[in-house]
Amino acid sequence: MSKTIRIGSGAAWWGDRVEPAALNAEQGKLDYLCFETMAEATVSAAQVRSRRDPSFPGYDTYLEERMRAVLPACMRQGTRIVSNQGWINPKAAAERVVELLRELGITGVKVAAVTGSLITERVLELTDRILENDEATSTLAPNLISAEAYLGAEPIVDALHNGAQIVITGRVADPSIFMAPMMYEFGWDPLDHARLGPGNGIGHLLECGAQVTGGYFPDPGFKDVPEPWNFGFPIAEVESDGSAVLTKVEGTGGAITIQTVKEQLLYEVHDPGNYLTPDVVVDFTTVTLEQVGPDRVRVSNISGKPRTPTLKVSIGCTEGYIGEDMFFYAGPGALRRATLAKRILEERFKIVKLDAEELRIDFLGINAIHGEATPADAPEPYEIAVRVAARTRTREEAVKIGREVDGMAVSGIAHTGKRVPHQDRTREIIGVWSSLVAREHVPATVTYFES
Repeated sequence: MSKTIRIGSGAAWWGDRVEPAALNAEQGKLDYLCFETMAEATVSAAQVRSRRDPSFPGYDTYLEERMRAVLPACMRQGTRIVSNQGWINPKAAAERVVELLRELGITGVKVAAVTGSLITERVLELTDRILENDEATSTLAPNLISAEAYLGAEPIVDALHNGAQIVITGRVADPSIFMAPMMYEFGWDPLDHARLGPGNGIGHLLECGAQVTGGYFPDPGFKDVPEPWNFGFPIAEVESDGSAVLTKVEGTGGAITIQTVKEQLLYEVHDPGNYLTPDVVVDFTTVTLEQVGPDRVRVSNISGKPRTPTLKVSIGCTEGYIGEDMFFYAGPGALRRATLAKRILEERFKIVKLDAEELRIDFLGINAIHGEATPADAPEPYEIAVRVAARTRTREEAVKIGREVDGMAVSGIAHTGKRVPHQDRTREIIGVWSSLVAREHVPATVTYFES
C-alpha cells in the first residue's frame, strides 16, 4: 500500500483569517499544517517598519495569534508546522514560538529557523540587470531598502530530517513550503524534477488557501458556492508519485470542484508550461483533474523540468510618497457635483503648486477601476465617492492632498460629505524590482531551538 500524507493550508497571506487554520489543525487529521504569509512587498514593508520602530521584532505581526490558535491541536496530534512567518527575522520568530510552547506547557519540541534569503548588503554585487527594464541593478542603490532571494524547499527538508516539529522561514517560494514535507516523507531527491514537478504543482494549489475551496471564486448567479462566509482551507492527500486529492474539512463552506481547481491552477502562472520555482520548473499542461467525490478533486500527471541555475531576487526600494483622501456625494445630481469638485481641486492644486509625478481624481462608482475605458453612457449612480491621490517625491508634497480635501468641507460645494481624517493620509511607496542571482551564492542556514 502506497504512503499518503495529509498537508493542510493555514494561511494564504499575511492578513488571512485564522479560524479556518484552527479548524484544519483540530479536525483536518493533518500530518503537516503550512502557513504562507508573504506577498512581494512584505519584506520591504517589514524593513521600513523596522527602521522606524526599533521594537518591531521583524516577524509576522499575527504570528502569536496564529500559533496560539493551532499549537495545542497540532502538538497533541503530532502535526508538524511549516511557516514563512519569520519575514526578516526567522530566529526571533522561532524563539517566540518556543516561548508560546512553554507557556502552553509543551516541552521538548524542536523549532527550526531557516535564514539566508536576505541578501540586502550583497545584492548589488551578486546581481546584474533588473528584469523589468533591463537596467543595471546598481541604479537602485540610492533607494535600496531590502533584497531577498526566493529559497526553495531543501533547507526545510534538512530541518525536518533533523527532527524539527516546527520550521519557521523567511522568504521561501510559496509552493516550496508545502512541497518540503513531500520531499521529506517520500525521500524525493532535490534534482528529481519528475517528482518535484507534481509536488510543486500541488504546493501551488495549496498556497493561496481558500482560493481553491471557492474563495475569490463566487459570482452570484454565475458561479455560486455554498456558505461563502465559512470557507474551509484546503487539504491535500498526497501520494508518493505526487498525485493528490484536494479536499477540506467536512461541513465547511465553499466547494472543491474542477472549476475552482482550474482557476487556482492558472493563478499567477505566466506560462503554464514553464512555471518557474527555485526547486523545479513546473509544467501544468499535462495535468489531469478528476472529480472523485463531493469536495474531492484528484490532481495527477503534472510534469516537471530541471530547475534553473538562478534564483529570483525581489529588491525593495523607496519610491516617494502617496497622498490620498476622499469625500462623498449622494442623491440626484451627485455626479454633477463630483465633476465640479474635481475641477475645484485641480485648480487649487495649481494654487498650492503641488509637485506630483502623478495625480488621479477618480469617482468611485463611475470610473475608479476602468478609468478611460469606462463607457460614456455608464448609468449615473445614486452615490459617489471622490478619491484623490497623488504620487510625489516628498512627504511634504503628499500632505497637500489631504489639506486641500479638508478645505472641501466648508470651501466646497453643496452636499459635500467629508470624513474626519483620523488616519495618516500619506504613506511611503515601496517599489519592488526583480533580478536573478546564482543559487550557489545564497546558502541557507538552519538554527535550532527547543521548548
